[in-house]
Amino acid sequence: MHPDDTFDQQTTQDDPATQSTDRTSAERPIPPVRAPHRGLRALLASTPARVALATGLTCCLGAATYIGLRQTPEQPEQTPVAEAAAERVEAAERSSRSLFRTDATPTPASPSPTETASPTAEAEEEEEEAEPTPSQPAPPQPVAGLTQTQMDNAKTIVDVGTELNIPRRGLIVAIATAMQESTLLNYANGGVPESQNYPHEAVGWDHDSVGLFQQRSSSGWGSIAELMTPTYAAKAFYQALLQIPGWQEMSVAWAAQSVQVSAFPDAYAQHETRATTIVGALA
Repeated sequence: MHPDDTFDQQTTQDDPATQSTDRTSAERPIPPVRAPHRGLRALLASTPARVALATGLTCCLGAATYIGLRQTPEQPEQTPVAEAAAERVEAAERSSRSLFRTDATPTPASPSPTETASPTAEAEEEEEEAEPTPSQPAPPQPVAGLTQTQMDNAKTIVDVGTELNIPRRGLIVAIATAMQESTLLNYANGGVPESQNYPHEAVGWDHDSVGLFQQRSSSGWGSIAELMTPTYAAKAFYQALLQIPGWQEMSVAWAAQSVQVSAFPDAYAQHETRATTIVGALA
């Protein structure tokens, strides 16, 4: 028998299709493909693992190639993000390197001995700053039954006389005159509206008389603004008193009347005692 005929006979005996025809079509296996050559079949039977490995490797390479081709167009879109990240990393590295540079932070210059303030000088400066600023002098304490406002006006009259070197008796004459004329209050006049535009403590109605000494602008004593200023009014009174010959030998009432020319000349005398007390407290 020919060797090929033996192979065909063995194959026919082993083929499940030649077995009992009583099996159902569902149980009948699929007939295998007839190998073209016995040597090739032997080769395939001896290397199934190699074929499977080659097949898997081929699939993996194909998938990798496909993925690489799909990602290639997207790379340009990711390039700015990657470049920004690279720039931030590089900036961080430069920043960290600069910390170790000796010339990054200038060394502060040492103060010279002349520029260093001594503790004594600093203490003196602190003491000068701690010294309180001189405050305004306290107002004079009222005497002789006066209010604080009256006492303040009396002080203004005495201070102006002192600056003019007016004798003590002249100060008493001025205080007695102001006590009689205005009770030591700076009067405005209801008939002189302008006088009410200036600081005042009372309002009178005697002709056009205004101020501490009830002086009249119409008689040449000065402007309304001047006469409503206590310092000016006191100075105007003293200057008029100095023009009276022998005023120092006169009584207080007569010296005052010589300046004021009042309709009640004896009225000034009643204020002499209190005026003396006030001048004693202020002069």
